[in-house]
Amino acid sequence: MSNEIAEIAEAPVGNEVSKLSGAEKSAILLMSIGEDDAAKVLSHMGPKEVQKIGLAMAELSNIQRDTVINVLDVFLDTVEDQTGIGIGSEDYIRNTLRAALGEDKADSMVDRILLGANTKGLDTLKWMDAKSVAEVIQYEHPQIQSIVLSYLDSDQSAEILTFLPEKNRLDLTLRICALDTIQPAALQELNDIMEKQFSGAAGSKAASIGGVKTAADIMNFLDTAVESQLIESVKEVDEDLGQNIQDLMFVFDNLIDVDDRGIQTLLREISTDTLILALKGADDDIGEKIFKNMSKRAAELMRDDLEAMGPVKLSEVENSQKEILTVARRLAESGEIALGGSGEEMV
Repeated sequence: MSNEIAEIAEAPVGNEVSKLSGAEKSAILLMSIGEDDAAKVLSHMGPKEVQKIGLAMAELSNIQRDTVINVLDVFLDTVEDQTGIGIGSEDYIRNTLRAALGEDKADSMVDRILLGANTKGLDTLKWMDAKSVAEVIQYEHPQIQSIVLSYLDSDQSAEILTFLPEKNRLDLTLRICALDTIQPAALQELNDIMEKQFSGAAGSKAASIGGVKTAADIMNFLDTAVESQLIESVKEVDEDLGQNIQDLMFVFDNLIDVDDRGIQTLLREISTDTLILALKGADDDIGEKIFKNMSKRAAELMRDDLEAMGPVKLSEVENSQKEILTVARRLAESGEIALGGSGEEMV
């Protein structure tokens, strides 16, 4: 059922429902089915999805009856299109995940699901706040720390990195870049360290983890000052590696490569004040890309606001741009937009 809830964000809808984000539509649905059933659905979701939908549920107010009915209709249409045939088949699961995630990621996930590799210890860290994870791993060997940071989602790893000693960040970044695969036995041992217990058998394949792209993804979520300092430190050690990391990062200027539909979706998710501040320090081309995807009246008002705005702190501009990029990556992860910068492959 959690899959069907995720898919209602993609279904064509009209009127007020089309203005709702996927999280808001999911929140309306879950609040309509009762506490027990909603809890069961949420138990099948990951920490990011639970946090996103939980926040949307907390912020819902004054939802019209017609809107609720329309959301339920979309969900029912989605459910009617689903089939359970072949769900128990390993080939079905593997082929479906390959189509969705690509062969490498899918095979790694299928090995954990079907062959029983134990990742419970590491997965537990995904539910913890960044400071707590940093406290858990702070006395572990840097190689273990780098594996943990590579395994977790990039935004969580970036926050964890800020809670680790500054003198260790360069070493951890270089180790993340150098990582390629990790053997099942090593992954099991790491789970044993994280959870102090062991169960399950390992798959036969080494798992892909880490690498320069992972380091770049983590960098994307760091504060600009920390990110710049860390990149410069990497370049002092290895100029080419530092440049490779920068080339793979998705930065604000890369929004120029997002298609118009993607920009319009992004604009519905960010506030006007955040957008104005972000554009204050952006290239004219980015501004024009944004303006052409707004109504003529809204674009005119924003141009006037930009011209009337006095000097602002660079840190405020950078924080607003980071906030927009965070939303853009979230939408990309959910499949609502495609990022077209140097850090993403287009297919």
